[in-house]
Amino acid sequence: MLRANTAAADSGMVSSVDPEAEAGRQDFYGRAGAQSLAPLWRVLHGLVTEMPQPGCIPHLWKYADVRPYLIEACELISTKEAERRVLVLENPGLRGQSRITQSMFGGLQIILPGETAPPHRHVASALRFIIEGRDAYTAVAGERTTMRPGDFVITPSWTWHDHGNESDAPMVWLDGLDMHIVNLMAASFREGYEGDRHPLTRPEGAAWAEAGTNLLPVGHVSKSQTSPIFNYPYDRTREALDRLSRFREIDAWHGHKMRYINPVSGGWAIPTIATCMQLLPRGFKSRPYRSTDSTAFVVVEGTGRSVVGTAEFEWGPHDIFVMPSWTTVEHTALTDAVLFSYSDRAVQEKLDLLHEEKL
Repeated sequence: MLRANTAAADSGMVSSVDPEAEAGRQDFYGRAGAQSLAPLWRVLHGLVTEMPQPGCIPHLWKYADVRPYLIEACELISTKEAERRVLVLENPGLRGQSRITQSMFGGLQIILPGETAPPHRHVASALRFIIEGRDAYTAVAGERTTMRPGDFVITPSWTWHDHGNESDAPMVWLDGLDMHIVNLMAASFREGYEGDRHPLTRPEGAAWAEAGTNLLPVGHVSKSQTSPIFNYPYDRTREALDRLSRFREIDAWHGHKMRYINPVSGGWAIPTIATCMQLLPRGFKSRPYRSTDSTAFVVVEGTGRSVVGTAEFEWGPHDIFVMPSWTTVEHTALTDAVLFSYSDRAVQEKLDLLHEEKL
């Protein structure tokens, strides 16, 4: 009997269901199925699990191993043909689904000198975290911003955007999108632009002048829950972390960690994607931590190691790794290290779904 109950639990069937009696119910199930009805008791435990059951698994992408494939992709396909020349960071636990975690997309995009990625817009919100290169740009809603390593750049929902590289070296960045949340709700729209570039209607730096100095123009009306600042430069972020570390006691689980905010509302910079940057001083070892937001980390500076569940990762600059939902993580910094991260925490907080545990 114990063996039968175990099998039932593994299949999602509630343990009180008699597996021997199930044989006599098949006719009923067949007739009910013809009316598009299905018995909840056969799947309940698989739908309402006792603990999170993430499909994604801990994984590390070493940038040194990935970069050659980005360069080779440039030889195989143009930005015009591909529209976005991106290699998807496909979580091994979610093959074929274009997911770095259950809810988030992650991919590395590369643009060569002189190339442009044509304008389009979509409902999904996007972040760009700059990995390599200088002086390429992204244009968002008629304003261009120059991108440099460590910059966090936002493409708000349903805004025209294009990219270009006017430098003499390749430009690589991480694309993070909430498309899987959007698609879950069947709310996706996408539109291409007829021209090669969307017209510029504002000077570079306009968004920062309007909202980046603890001031707003009189009469300002927010049209979106997304931050009006769409480029958070790394030099300012790094300086903030350094200053914080000089006077604020270090957090035993996160080191010195700060979140990117919308300066108008104080909420997350992107309403569906939580983004953070954390400084781990040399020799710091975090206490074990877990939360329900599966998180993707990008190493900006330094070296260290992280134990994620039963996996152990040695990481350095530009490496990317994943912490699945409700999986314990511990970080150790071998040098001063800075980590960028993004997750669906912003959504979980709004819906009162977030759970975390500091061990």
